[in-house]
Amino acid sequence: MKKSAGVDSARRALMLAAASLAGLGLAAPAAALEYEGFEIDESIKLGGVPLVLNGVGVRSVSILKGYSAALYLSEKSQQVAGVLANSGPKRVQIRMLLPVAVGAKEFVKAINVGVGRNCSAAERTAVAARVERLNAMLEKVGTVYRKDLINLDYLPDKGLVLSVNGKISGVPLPGADLYDAILKVFLGELPVDKRLKAGMLGLPVS
Repeated sequence: MKKSAGVDSARRALMLAAASLAGLGLAAPAAALEYEGFEIDESIKLGGVPLVLNGVGVRSVSILKGYSAALYLSEKSQQVAGVLANSGPKRVQIRMLLPVAVGAKEFVKAINVGVGRNCSAAERTAVAARVERLNAMLEKVGTVYRKDLINLDYLPDKGLVLSVNGKISGVPLPGADLYDAILKVFLGELPVDKRLKAGMLGLPVS
């Protein structure tokens, strides 16, 4: 199932609407597109820096859709190297899609496996203590439900900031290397879901 065509159509419709409003001298509302039944902002501000939606995809197991994940960057990139090289603020925004509650331990498991598969031994050693702290923060969240929104933000002066439904959980975890390790869970050579990776990079999803 291809998402890119639907996303492009939504963007074209928004652009036409914005042009019409401009012609009337009215301000256009903040752009958003619909994806899997939810609105996703096409642009946000994080740490005072404007970010754009790089891409969005779905984590699926068989026919079940677990969550969508959107990636926001200051500049779009369809290359993993370009995403990792971006030194500014970043956001991975996860929207729960399953109709049943999910224990946060499932995310802990995915992080541990993803970091193990996609980071070198030296990288794993360097971030190990901070990954454990992130896992503890996630476990403290407990359970997440359909519609819940999880943000994994990177702020250069603070590090990784976890929030659930707009509420910050725990304390910032410093280091661009930690955020890169988390990004590799989604975007590495052995990602949690190849179609999700393609979507987050803004590539066609087959």
